[in-house]
Parts: sequence; structure tokens; C-alpha cells
Amino acid sequence: MEEINKMALANARDLGRELQWFRQVLDTRLKLYFGQEAEFADIYDIAPPALADSASNWAAFLDKYQPGVEERLALLLSLIPHMEPRLLDVFFTKNAQYDRPFTEFGGRSEGPHKGFLPTGETLLFLLAAGRLEQRFALMRLFQPDHYFIRDNILSLERAQPGGVPPTAGTLSLSEEYLAYFTHGEALKPVFGKDFPAEAISTPLEWADLVLNNQARRQIREMETWIEHGDTLLNGWGMAGRIRPGFRALFYGKPGTGKTMTACLLGKATGREVYRIDLSMVVSKYIGETEKNLAKVFRQAESKGWILFFDEADALFGKRTETRSAHDRYANQEVAYLLQRIESFDGIVILATNFRENVDEAFTRRFEAIIEFPVPGAEQRLRIWQQAISPQAELAPEVDLSEIARRYELTGGAIMNAVRYASLEALRQGGNVITLAGIQQGVRRELVKEGRVV
Repeated sequence: MEEINKMALANARDLGRELQWFRQVLDTRLKLYFGQEAEFADIYDIAPPALADSASNWAAFLDKYQPGVEERLALLLSLIPHMEPRLLDVFFTKNAQYDRPFTEFGGRSEGPHKGFLPTGETLLFLLAAGRLEQRFALMRLFQPDHYFIRDNILSLERAQPGGVPPTAGTLSLSEEYLAYFTHGEALKPVFGKDFPAEAISTPLEWADLVLNNQARRQIREMETWIEHGDTLLNGWGMAGRIRPGFRALFYGKPGTGKTMTACLLGKATGREVYRIDLSMVVSKYIGETEKNLAKVFRQAESKGWILFFDEADALFGKRTETRSAHDRYANQEVAYLLQRIESFDGIVILATNFRENVDEAFTRRFEAIIEFPVPGAEQRLRIWQQAISPQAELAPEVDLSEIARRYELTGGAIMNAVRYASLEALRQGGNVITLAGIQQGVRRELVKEGRVV
């Protein structure tokens, strides 16, 4: 907490200097535009603060991206409503000739926020003030290949459809960077309908995962790609010959270790893993699916995330025959996802319970297809042994070898059975796991799977 407070102070100090610069720029722009005498002949004559020796997050961002005056002012303009909104009140000035706000100032005011919210037009006025060639050149700030968009830093919130210029959209600084620039701690994206992905992790290690040798070899191939893929593409000049990124299909029954493997792969390689909630991805609103997924892919590309699509056959299964507008849009969503996955330069894992549910046209696009079978008796014994807490004791009648041989369960089902039997031991006031407790736990799992009535 102390480190965060220190960073907040450093950010406040540096952003205070930036605001002073912005005031000069805004005052100069307005005076020049309305033909008044100004201290500077152009806003570009006003030098921004030198922050090379500062330790703030703002200064670190400037050092990393080396933004020009235009980018720096764009970021400041998007920050001002969160820092000193009254600074933009001057844009509420009315055009006396028409008794209405100046169109060229752009901006909007929404809901409970009574201040001026800058739009793309506000930024273009500040930087170009009606000069068409400069206005056109500045539109590059909001192209997909600019780091503002690519790294999910700053965007134009699109205005209503129907011919409304994109520059009427509000300048929107991402919540992550708003937090980073102000109180100093970058926020993780919030899981919800606008961002249908959540971070997943595990406290376990590779030694806790029981997999067959073939699956382990294929997982090691994925680790090798993460470690050496960039060298292969760029150092060896293979970028024009092979696709970027790595796409893998994990298939097998629930509880066989697909999600855990994805988490461990991220843990071992220092990458965050984000699980895509496909039930939230397919929106009833046309275009929302692509928009929400675009946010996830942009963040993943800039931060090196591993993307994990669970129950992927929901979207990547057999394509439907086009009989209605709904079918057509569903197929378009699948096509969009395929295109983004193929062009994604990171790791994408698609998981399904049944390989046959995934369209063969899709499976050809994977670098690896990895089966997670139900473990054999020897592997099940290892899972049983690892699942029992060191704080617990097994009753004399418990023979884990016999239990592992007799009951064909997945690792997840075994963990659930151990959980039940352990809680039963605690309920009875001790730490002894009984055979009856284990058998009841196993029976509960078999009932779930429809193998026992």
C-alpha cells in the first residue's frame, strides 16, 4: 500500500506539471482561433514538461512509447475529466451568432456528469483548429495499428450509427490506464458483458498434474514455442513462411486436466491466462460479438496473454445451414473468431469435451491437438495419493490401490470425492478418512455422470 501511495504522489506531481502545460496550450489555441494576441505563435511552440528523471508511471509511459505532442495532448485531454473537469468548462462557451455551442469544440455532457466530455472533435480543434491537412493526418491516432488502439490505451467511443462522424465519439481512456496514471496500480479488465474473459490461475505445480507421456510431450512443444517462437519468426527469418502464434485443441471429458494444464502453462512461462466465456460472447446484438472479442484480443496481443476458450464446440462446432438472418450472423461470428485466432500472434487454446463436435475444417488450423483421456488405474492411484491432505489419516480398511483400480474416474471427480470424504471426517470431529466416506464421495460422482441411479 505504501508503494502505491508513493506512486500516486509521483503521478500527481508529474500530471500537475502536464496540466500546467495543457492550460498554456488551450489558452493559446483559443486566442489564436479567435484572433486575439497570444504569447506563442503556435501551440507546438510550447514545450511539454521534461520528465526523463521522474519515477512516476506517467513518466515511465512516456519513456516507453515516446509519444509526440499530439499523442501526449490526446492522453491529457482524456484524463482531464477525471482530474480537473472545470478546466474544460471554457468549451461550454456559446457562439453568439447562432446562440448555440461552437460545433468545432465537439464534446458532450452525459448523465450525472455535468462537465464537458471531450470528443475526437475536441482533440482535432485543439491540434488542428480547422486545418484540413492536419485534421486528416491526425486521424492516424485512432487507426487499429496505432499503439493507442493496439495496446488498449485510448479510443474513440463510437457515436450512434447512421452517418454520425466517428470523431463525434468520446475520447475514452481505458480503466486500466486511468488507474495506472492516477493512483498507480493498473487494474485488471473487469469480467462482464463488455469484456467476456476472466483471469484464471492455479496454486498447483506441474508435479501435481497427472498426464500421459504423449500429452506431456505436446505441452512441452507449446512451452518451446513460447520460449523460442519469436527467434524462429524474426531471428531465423521465418515470419513470411509460417503463421505467428500457436493454436492448440485440448479435448477430453470434464475433469481430465484441460483447464489446469492451461493455467500451469501460463504459470510456467510467466503469462496470464484468460478464459473466454462463450455464453457471454454470442450477443443478440449484431456486431457486439466482434466488438467485445476485439477488446479481448487487443489486450491479449499487447500483454502476451494465453487465451483459453472453454467448451469451444459451442462456437467452433459444425457450422449451421443458413436458413435465417440469425444463422447468417452466427456463421459470421464464427468466421470472425477464426480469422482473429489465425492472425493472433500469441497462444490460443480451445477446449472441448468431444473432439468430434469440432468441425474438421477447424481442426486443420491447429498446431497441436492434445487428448486428455480418463486416467488409467496407475495414474488414478497417483491422483488419489496426491489428493489426500498430509493432515489427514486413512482408516486401516482404506486401500487406495483397490479404489483406483475399481472406480474409473477423472482427476476432477477424484478430487471431489476426496473433498466429500475429508469434510465427513471433519464433521465427525477427527481427521480420519474412512472407506465409507470415500465410497459415498465416489457414488456422488458416479450419480452426476449418470453411471449410478
